Amino acid sequence: MNQLEALRQYTTVVADTGDFRQLAQFQPQDATTNPSLILKAVQKAEYAPLLQQCVAQGSGQHIDALMDRLIVRFGCEILQLIPGRVSTEVDARLSFDTAASVARAERLVALYRAEGVDPARVLIKVAATWEGIQAARQLEEKGIRTNLTLLFSFAQAVACGQARVQLISPFVGRIYDWYKKQGGSSWDEAAMAGAHDPGVQSVRAIYQYYKHFGIATEVMGASFRNVGQILALAGCDLLTISPELMAQLQASEGAVERALDPAAARGLPIERVEYDEPAFRYALNQDAMATDKLAEGIRAFAADAAKLEQLLQAAAAA
Repeated sequence: MNQLEALRQYTTVVADTGDFRQLAQFQPQDATTNPSLILKAVQKAEYAPLLQQCVAQGSGQHIDALMDRLIVRFGCEILQLIPGRVSTEVDARLSFDTAASVARAERLVALYRAEGVDPARVLIKVAATWEGIQAARQLEEKGIRTNLTLLFSFAQAVACGQARVQLISPFVGRIYDWYKKQGGSSWDEAAMAGAHDPGVQSVRAIYQYYKHFGIATEVMGASFRNVGQILALAGCDLLTISPELMAQLQASEGAVERALDPAAARGLPIERVEYDEPAFRYALNQDAMATDKLAEGIRAFAADAAKLEQLLQAAAAA
C-alpha cells in the first residue's frame, strides 16, 4: 500500500489545485481552489478556452462578475471529477467587509445553482479576519457552508468554532516558513521536522481543542511544504494537498501511523476559551506570526485576483 492510500485510512484527502486535469490520477474526495491557483491554471494553454467562454457568457458584465463566473466555472469542472465538495474563494479584497463578503458569497452560490450544482457541494472560502468570520456566521445561518482560510492562530480557530463554520483551513507551510525565516542560520531543519514542526503543532492544538469540546467544525490542514508535515497530521479530519505532494505520497510505499485521534483529545486537560471582538483582535495582535501571515496572505491573494481581472479584461477587449 502506498502512503497516499494509507493516509486515507484516517483522513479525507483533498486536492489543492485549480488544474483540474490533474485530479483523476489521485482520486481526491474534495478539492480546494484560491485566486493564486486559478491564476496559475488559467495561464496554461489548455485552459484558454475556458477563459474565453466565461468572457463570452458574461459579455457586458462588470469585471468582478466575470471573475466570479470564471472561478465558478473552474469549480464546476472540478466537481465533475470528484465525489465531494469544492471550495471557492470570495475576493480577498473584501476580507474586512462583512456585508460585501456575504453578498459576494451569495452570488457565487447563485452561479453554482444556475449551473445545476447542489450548494451542499460548495464551500465558500473566506479569510479568517474578524469580519470574515462574522460573514461566515451569517452565511452558515443561511445554509451556505463555509471554509475559513488564511488561518494561522489558535484565536482564529476558536472564533471560527464559536461561529459554527463548516470547516477551517489552518496553513501549516506558511507557519513553518515564518518560523524558519525567523530562525535564520540557527534553524535546525531536522529538529523542527514532523511533530516538532511549528505548523504541525498549531494544527494539532486546534484539532485537540475542537475534539475535546465536541466542536463540529471540520479541521483541514493546508499549505504543506513536504510530506513529513502531512504524515505528522494523519488523522486530521481532512488534509488538502498539492498534486506534487500527492504524487510523492503515491510513489512511496509504507505504513502511515495515526498522529491525531479524537478519543485521545477528549482525555486531555484543555481549558475552554471564548473571544469577543476586542479579545480576538488583541489575541491576534499578540501573535506576531499570525498577524504577519494573515496580512501577507490577503495581499498576495488580492494581487492575484487583480492579475486575474487583467487577464479577463484583455480577453474581453480582444
